[in-house]
Amino acid sequence: MTTADSRNVALVTGAAKRIGRVIALALAGRGWDVVVHYRHSEADAQATVRDIQALGQRAVALPCDFSDENAVKGLLRRAVAALGPVSCVVNNASIFEHDSVEQFSYASLDAHMRTNLAAPILLARALHADTPEGSQSVVVNLLDQKLVNLNPSFLSYTLSKAALDTTTVMLAQELAPKLRVVGVAPGITLVSADMTEEEFALAHTVTPLGKSSTPEDIAAAVCFLIESRAITGARITVDGGQHLIPTRQDVMFVAKATTSGK
Repeated sequence: MTTADSRNVALVTGAAKRIGRVIALALAGRGWDVVVHYRHSEADAQATVRDIQALGQRAVALPCDFSDENAVKGLLRRAVAALGPVSCVVNNASIFEHDSVEQFSYASLDAHMRTNLAAPILLARALHADTPEGSQSVVVNLLDQKLVNLNPSFLSYTLSKAALDTTTVMLAQELAPKLRVVGVAPGITLVSADMTEEEFALAHTVTPLGKSSTPEDIAAAVCFLIESRAITGARITVDGGQHLIPTRQDVMFVAKATTSGK
């Protein structure tokens, strides 16, 4: 992916905590230096940087508001200035806010599309432009198993991830051979929104395998795709088979209904 005398540098968006942090640490464990992007969580981002450095790799935390187009356009340039040429971008940062058809608004869709779709496109374009001829870089987009098992919950979020899924294929077509573009679609992985621990525990087991994905599962899939140089334009669903069980609502609401009926 890089020349013998260069170092592997990855930019992981939303890497201050949760899945992004685990991905960043997994990459560091495989010899990558990591640019830890964050929006507001500076203290968490700096903690992730220290943990990466403890693994013997270089790291730096860089803030960027993905609703700001000019800021996003400059993020890769700042990452290169901090740690050197970047050969991998993991688009993990995401807005995940509930709306339905009744609650839908232009503002909600715009917010989700800016962070979940527009920023990944701009970062992929920048990485392609910065990759020398004869070299190859990779973009990994974090998607969602909901794309295989559609339901109307979280309308704007789902639309943004569906667009990112389609964009993954289109970018893989347009930016090859210098850039590979791939996707990872997690199932329910961590407690989110207003779920209780009980609801999460139940939702996490509503799969054919009796468990959904962990952050470590997602990080392992991301690392696999980064290291698999013959794969592009593809999506791996990592969800314990959750997508094989159709639901009329998001599994979060199914779990809420079940626990409230006890």
